[in-house]
Amino acid sequence: MADMESFREAVTAWAAGGPGDPARRLAARLTVRAAVLLEGQSDVAAVNALAASRGRNLEAEGVCVLSMGGAMSVGRFARLLGPPGLGLRLTGLCDEAERGYYARGLERASAAQHGFFVCAADLEDELIRALGVTRVEELVRAEGDLRALQTFLRQPAQRGRTSQQQLRRFLGTKKGRKIRYGRVLVEALDPGRIPAPLDGLLTSL
Repeated sequence: MADMESFREAVTAWAAGGPGDPARRLAARLTVRAAVLLEGQSDVAAVNALAASRGRNLEAEGVCVLSMGGAMSVGRFARLLGPPGLGLRLTGLCDEAERGYYARGLERASAAQHGFFVCAADLEDELIRALGVTRVEELVRAEGDLRALQTFLRQPAQRGRTSQQQLRRFLGTKKGRKIRYGRVLVEALDPGRIPAPLDGLLTSL
């Protein structure tokens, strides 16, 4: 039975140089209407966690949330999924530093840029600011990572950085940690404290 995960896999293979027919067939069978283009799996985890907290099933709504594996891939995915390819509505998140990649990639694919929401540094930074350093440290403790954080903070490279910068860097120091905390941080947010880019994205869908 076809599902959205199969579609994501087909799109990823297509973007890597494989055939496009499997993705086209699945898009039609699943009536996919929109694609949320995200830089990495931690962003995917955060978007899915917020959708679940709002009682939404994006897959059932025909929305494919996928990781492109980096900002520089946006042009390729936009061409395949946007107006030149499957004709899906495109939206997503991007980091401020990668804004130029998105603007150029979307322009080349004749895709609208206003559907993308910009994070000041990245989504982890937005989430840490929304929750506050103290609350994030509590979550790190609850997740069993306090000792790892304390070890990390003793590193000379962390001297001179703010607590927020240190936490943001810590989340990316171990494979899989950013993905796990993408969900954990979103689930800990009060409804009125959702970062504007993340809230804007979900509201737009």
